[in-house]
Amino acid sequence: MSGVEAEVIRTERLVLVPQRVEHAREMADVLSDPALHTFIGGAPATADELRSRYARMAAGPADPAESWCNWVIRLREGEENPGQGPLTGTVQATISPAVPGESGPGSWLVAEIAWVVGSAFQGRGIASEAARGLVGWLVRHPVRDIAAHVHPGHAASGAVARAAGLEPTDEWHDGEVRWVRRGAR
Repeated sequence: MSGVEAEVIRTERLVLVPQRVEHAREMADVLSDPALHTFIGGAPATADELRSRYARMAAGPADPAESWCNWVIRLREGEENPGQGPLTGTVQATISPAVPGESGPGSWLVAEIAWVVGSAFQGRGIASEAARGLVGWLVRHPVRDIAAHVHPGHAASGAVARAAGLEPTDEWHDGEVRWVRRGAR
Protein backbone atom coordinates (compact mmCIF):
# COMPACT_ATOMS: atom_id res chain seq x y z
CA MET A 1 0.00 0.00 0.00
CA SER A 2 1.32 3.45 -0.83
CA GLY A 3 -0.09 4.61 2.52
CA VAL A 4 -0.43 8.25 1.50
CA GLU A 5 -3.45 10.05 2.94
CA ALA A 6 -4.75 13.49 2.05
CA GLU A 7 -3.81 16.18 4.54
CA VAL A 8 -4.77 19.83 4.75
CA ILE A 9 -2.61 21.86 2.35
CA ARG A 10 -2.36 25.63 2.78
CA THR A 11 -1.29 28.06 0.10
CA GLU A 12 -1.29 31.84 0.08
CA ARG A 13 -5.00 32.20 -0.76
CA LEU A 14 -6.34 28.66 -0.48
CA VAL A 15 -6.87 25.76 1.86
CA LEU A 16 -7.02 22.33 0.23
CA VAL A 17 -9.24 20.32 2.55
CA PRO A 18 -9.48 16.51 2.36
CA GLN A 19 -12.75 15.83 0.54
CA ARG A 20 -15.67 14.48 2.57
CA VAL A 21 -19.15 13.34 1.61
CA GLU A 22 -20.49 16.44 3.39
CA HIS A 23 -18.90 18.63 0.68
CA ALA A 24 -21.19 17.20 -2.02
CA ARG A 25 -24.02 19.72 -1.75
CA GLU A 26 -21.80 22.80 -2.02
CA MET A 27 -19.64 21.19 -4.71
CA ALA A 28 -22.71 20.34 -6.81
CA ASP A 29 -23.41 24.09 -6.98
CA VAL A 30 -19.76 24.96 -7.68
CA LEU A 31 -19.51 22.42 -10.51
CA SER A 32 -23.00 22.94 -11.98
CA ASP A 33 -21.94 24.72 -15.19
CA PRO A 34 -22.23 22.36 -18.18
CA ALA A 35 -19.29 24.23 -19.80
CA LEU A 36 -16.97 22.48 -17.30
CA HIS A 37 -17.64 19.28 -19.26
CA THR A 38 -16.61 20.65 -22.66
CA PHE A 39 -13.32 18.74 -22.67
CA ILE A 40 -14.11 15.83 -20.34
CA GLY A 41 -17.63 14.97 -21.46
CA GLY A 42 -20.61 14.11 -19.32
CA ALA A 43 -22.85 16.49 -17.42
CA PRO A 44 -22.81 18.17 -14.02
CA ALA A 45 -23.50 15.79 -11.13
CA THR A 46 -26.31 16.35 -8.67
CA ALA A 47 -25.60 16.59 -4.95
CA ASP A 48 -26.80 12.99 -4.51
CA GLU A 49 -24.57 11.77 -7.33
CA LEU A 50 -21.59 13.58 -5.81
CA ARG A 51 -22.39 12.14 -2.37
CA SER A 52 -22.26 8.63 -3.87
CA ARG A 53 -19.08 9.41 -5.79
CA TYR A 54 -17.39 10.93 -2.74
CA ALA A 55 -18.37 7.91 -0.63
CA ARG A 56 -16.80 5.57 -3.20
CA MET A 57 -13.67 7.72 -3.25
CA ALA A 58 -13.48 7.68 0.55
CA ALA A 59 -13.68 3.87 0.51
CA GLY A 60 -10.48 3.87 -1.55
CA PRO A 61 -9.29 1.89 -4.54
CA ALA A 62 -9.57 -1.87 -4.93
CA ASP A 63 -5.81 -2.04 -5.40
CA PRO A 64 -4.22 -1.75 -1.94
CA ALA A 65 -1.00 -0.43 -3.53
CA GLU A 66 -2.84 2.74 -4.64
CA SER A 67 -3.98 5.73 -2.64
CA TRP A 68 -6.72 8.10 -3.73
CA CYS A 69 -6.19 11.55 -2.30
CA ASN A 70 -8.94 14.07 -2.98
CA TRP A 71 -9.34 17.64 -1.81
CA VAL A 72 -11.85 20.45 -2.13
CA ILE A 73 -10.37 23.88 -2.74
CA ARG A 74 -11.52 26.49 -0.25
CA LEU A 75 -10.73 30.20 -0.45
CA ARG A 76 -9.09 31.62 2.65
CA GLU A 77 -11.19 34.57 3.80
CA GLY A 78 -8.74 36.72 5.72
CA GLU A 79 -6.60 35.99 8.73
CA GLU A 80 -9.50 36.24 11.20
CA ASN A 81 -11.32 33.31 9.53
CA PRO A 82 -8.74 31.30 7.56
CA GLY A 83 -10.28 28.50 5.57
CA GLN A 84 -13.84 29.73 6.00
CA GLY A 85 -14.40 30.98 2.45
CA PRO A 86 -16.40 29.27 -0.28
CA LEU A 87 -15.45 26.03 -1.98
CA THR A 88 -14.18 26.70 -5.50
CA GLY A 89 -13.21 23.31 -6.98
CA THR A 90 -11.26 20.11 -6.44
CA VAL A 91 -7.81 18.60 -6.89
CA GLN A 92 -6.95 14.94 -6.74
CA ALA A 93 -4.03 12.55 -6.90
CA THR A 94 -3.93 8.83 -7.54
CA ILE A 95 -0.68 7.62 -5.99
CA SER A 96 0.90 4.25 -6.69
CA PRO A 97 4.28 2.51 -6.63
CA ALA A 98 6.50 3.42 -9.59
CA VAL A 99 7.15 -0.29 -10.08
CA PRO A 100 3.98 -2.38 -9.65
CA GLY A 101 4.24 -4.75 -6.70
CA GLU A 102 7.27 -2.95 -5.29
CA SER A 103 7.09 -0.88 -2.11
CA GLY A 104 9.20 -0.18 0.92
CA PRO A 105 12.64 1.38 1.46
CA GLY A 106 14.29 2.50 -1.75
CA SER A 107 11.09 2.49 -3.76
CA TRP A 108 9.24 5.58 -4.86
CA LEU A 109 5.77 6.60 -5.85
CA VAL A 110 4.17 8.17 -8.89
CA ALA A 111 1.04 10.32 -8.97
CA GLU A 112 -1.60 11.14 -11.57
CA ILE A 113 -3.21 14.47 -10.73
CA ALA A 114 -6.26 16.41 -11.89
CA TRP A 115 -8.05 19.65 -11.04
CA VAL A 116 -11.31 21.43 -11.73
CA VAL A 117 -12.39 24.90 -10.65
CA GLY A 118 -15.97 26.12 -10.88
CA SER A 119 -16.74 28.57 -13.67
CA ALA A 120 -17.56 31.37 -11.22
CA PHE A 121 -14.02 31.16 -9.80
CA GLN A 122 -12.01 30.76 -13.00
CA GLY A 123 -9.56 33.36 -14.25
CA ARG A 124 -8.20 34.13 -10.77
CA GLY A 125 -5.26 31.71 -10.69
CA ILE A 126 -7.03 29.39 -8.23
CA ALA A 127 -6.41 26.22 -10.25
CA SER A 128 -2.72 27.08 -10.73
CA GLU A 129 -2.23 27.86 -7.05
CA ALA A 130 -4.05 24.69 -5.99
CA ALA A 131 -2.07 22.52 -8.44
CA ARG A 132 1.23 24.03 -7.27
CA GLY A 133 0.20 23.39 -3.65
CA LEU A 134 -0.70 19.79 -4.50
CA VAL A 135 2.56 19.16 -6.37
CA GLY A 136 4.55 20.70 -3.50
CA TRP A 137 2.78 18.39 -1.06
CA LEU A 138 3.39 15.35 -3.25
CA VAL A 139 7.13 15.96 -3.59
CA ARG A 140 7.43 16.10 0.20
CA HIS A 141 6.29 12.46 0.11
CA PRO A 142 8.26 9.83 -1.78
CA VAL A 143 6.45 10.82 -5.01
CA ARG A 144 9.04 11.14 -7.74
CA ASP A 145 7.05 11.47 -10.98
CA ILE A 146 3.81 13.43 -11.33
CA ALA A 147 1.58 13.38 -14.41
CA ALA A 148 -1.64 14.94 -15.65
CA HIS A 149 -3.67 14.48 -18.83
CA VAL A 150 -4.75 17.66 -20.59
CA HIS A 151 -6.96 18.02 -23.66
CA PRO A 152 -4.87 19.72 -26.39
CA GLY A 153 -7.58 22.33 -26.94
CA HIS A 154 -7.80 23.31 -23.27
CA ALA A 155 -5.24 26.13 -23.08
CA ALA A 156 -6.22 27.13 -19.54
CA SER A 157 -5.62 23.61 -18.21
CA GLY A 158 -2.30 23.48 -20.05
CA ALA A 159 -1.35 26.73 -18.32
CA VAL A 160 -2.25 25.17 -14.95
CA ALA A 161 -0.10 22.12 -15.69
CA ARG A 162 2.83 24.35 -16.70
CA ALA A 163 2.40 26.50 -13.56
CA ALA A 164 2.57 23.31 -11.48
CA GLY A 165 5.92 22.42 -13.05
CA LEU A 166 4.68 19.83 -15.54
CA GLU A 167 5.80 19.70 -19.17
CA PRO A 168 3.95 18.23 -22.14
CA THR A 169 5.19 14.96 -23.63
CA ASP A 170 4.57 13.24 -26.96
CA GLU A 171 2.39 10.69 -25.16
CA TRP A 172 -1.38 10.66 -25.66
CA HIS A 173 -4.09 8.93 -23.62
CA ASP A 174 -7.79 9.02 -24.57
CA GLY A 175 -7.29 12.10 -26.74
CA GLU A 176 -5.32 14.00 -24.09
CA VAL A 177 -1.65 14.93 -23.88
CA ARG A 178 0.31 13.52 -20.95
CA TRP A 179 2.13 16.24 -19.00
CA VAL A 180 4.84 15.18 -16.52
CA ARG A 181 7.12 16.42 -13.80
CA ARG A 182 9.94 13.97 -13.33
CA GLY A 183 11.78 13.92 -10.03
CA ALA A 184 15.45 13.42 -9.33
CA ARG A 185 16.72 10.08 -10.55
